[in-house]
Amino acid sequence: MTDFIDPSFFDAEHTSLTTLRHDLHRHPELGFEEHATASLIADELTRLGLPFEAGIGGTGIVATVKGKREDNGRRVGLRADMDALPIQELGEHDHVSSTPGVMHACGHDGHTTMLLGVARYLAEHRDFAGTLYLVFQPAEEGLGGGRAMVEAGLFERFPMDAIFALHNWPALPQGQVAVRPGPIMAATDKINIRVKGKGGHGGVNPHLAIDPVRMTGALIQALHSVVSRDADPLSPAALSLCGIRGGELDGFAIIPGEVRLSGTVRTLDEATQNRIEHAIRRTCDGVAATYGGEVEVDYERIFPATINNEKAARFVEATVAEVLGKSALETEVKPSLGGEDFAFMLEKCPGAYFFLGTAVGDETPPLHNASYDFNDAIIPTGCRLLAALGLGALKGVS
Repeated sequence: MTDFIDPSFFDAEHTSLTTLRHDLHRHPELGFEEHATASLIADELTRLGLPFEAGIGGTGIVATVKGKREDNGRRVGLRADMDALPIQELGEHDHVSSTPGVMHACGHDGHTTMLLGVARYLAEHRDFAGTLYLVFQPAEEGLGGGRAMVEAGLFERFPMDAIFALHNWPALPQGQVAVRPGPIMAATDKINIRVKGKGGHGGVNPHLAIDPVRMTGALIQALHSVVSRDADPLSPAALSLCGIRGGELDGFAIIPGEVRLSGTVRTLDEATQNRIEHAIRRTCDGVAATYGGEVEVDYERIFPATINNEKAARFVEATVAEVLGKSALETEVKPSLGGEDFAFMLEKCPGAYFFLGTAVGDETPPLHNASYDFNDAIIPTGCRLLAALGLGALKGVS
């Protein structure tokens, strides 16, 4: 099915790739600010003699690798994200972040490293037909770098028959792979709510105020019942209110004029997404009418659900079984309610997104944790799998 990928190549590159990953980890950059990261990638691609285009969708890079056999017209993409998170690292290893308040807490340094490992392999192994595109994407963490690349003409400039991406997954044992057809990551929506009342004195004349704190209390309770009563119980969803701001703790007798709430909604299908948004707006209007104030809702749909093409997902399963063995495949994976802007690419091109397990024991820190660090032991496995998927898909996904 796939071209044979000699694992000894990536084993031999493991130490060098680990050093590269540590360098990326020491110098993290936030979304659309990955200038040094992009420069490092460009230098590596130049060293390998692989042509590339930079500045796509901001700091994005796409490298082109053409096989030496007669072109079969097939084009396949492999994608890795590059950005870090605004988190102060608490790790104590020797490659801790040198940038205060910024760290690679999601393993994008590892994803970039593995795709560069694939680039090293392809630079020396061109005995294939077709073209592989290596897509280094900026700003995955909530800023829509995937959308920016699509809007910058990614698939017009680099037409693809299929595209694949992985994410390291501390919830799975090291070396296990999980994939499923259909939704694998959730649509990510952002809620900002402004509760407007009329300020006043909390002791002398509270009856003359329109208390937004009271309104907010009622609103929090009401909104937290939306998923249980307005969404189909067979369609997974989450609504979380994660931030609140209003009044002054030192002003113990001052009723403020306004309180703000923020939160997120996660869904796997558009019908549920629509129902929840409608219920949120209806609930806010009802609380406003009940208490005599105003409630303004800013509901933003950030990422759509990440939906795997069925043939592409089955192709990933078959490739995992062939390259890593059937025991490496986790067949009972459930969708995550995390968000992923690879969704924008999958809307334009069939493909699949999958999880690569990195956990060692029960104490492995989760993603977006200040003590998280990418598991370097998994680098050769990720490289082999990505290379096998790219080369195999050049023969067709069936």
